[in-house]
Amino acid sequence: MFTGIIETLGEIQRLDHEGTNLHITIKSALATELKIDQSVAHNGVCLTVVAVDGQTYKVTAIAETLQKTNLNQLAVGEKVNLERAMILGSRLDGHIVQGHIDQIGVCTLIKEENGSWVFTFAYDPSMGNPTIEKGSITIDGTSLTVVDSGSNTFSVAIIPYTYQHTRFNSYKVGSVVNLEFDVIGKYVAKLMGK
Repeated sequence: MFTGIIETLGEIQRLDHEGTNLHITIKSALATELKIDQSVAHNGVCLTVVAVDGQTYKVTAIAETLQKTNLNQLAVGEKVNLERAMILGSRLDGHIVQGHIDQIGVCTLIKEENGSWVFTFAYDPSMGNPTIEKGSITIDGTSLTVVDSGSNTFSVAIIPYTYQHTRFNSYKVGSVVNLEFDVIGKYVAKLMGK
C-alpha cells in the first residue's frame, strides 16, 4: 500500500530486456535505504526490488505490467516518480493507493493559471473506472484531487511544489500516464452495478 505522496524522482540508468520481462535499473537517493524484496512504486506501479548496488537498484516488470502501464515507454535518462510502501501507523497524507494501475490516460490540455497549472487527461471509459469532482485520483503515483470530471476526462490542479518535485514538469499534450482510480470509488461503482 502507498499514499501517493512522491518521495523523490529516480533516473533510469539501464533498460534490459530478458524474454518478455524488462529489468529497470534506477539511480536514486533512496537506493541506499532499500533492500531486496522491498516494494517501491515507480510512476505508481508497485515493483519489487531485486538488486541494490550503491546509488542504484533494479526492479523487473513483466509483460502484463508493460502492456497496461507507461513503463513500456521508459527511456534511459528519464525521470520516474518514486514512493516506498507506507508504514502502518503513519499519517496517510495522500489517499489509499494500491500500486496497481487500472489503465493509462493521455494528457490533452495543460493550462497555466497564475502560478499553478491545470492538467486535463482523457481515458477509455469502457473499463468502467469512475472519477468524481473532489474525489481522489493517482497519476503516475501522485495522489491528487479531481477538479472537473467527465465521462472519459478529468482535470487536476497542480501547485508549484508538486510541479517541481514530480514528473508533472515533463508532461506535454500527448504524454501517457498511469492512472489508479480511487479504490473505494471502484468498490462502490461495482456494488452499484456501474
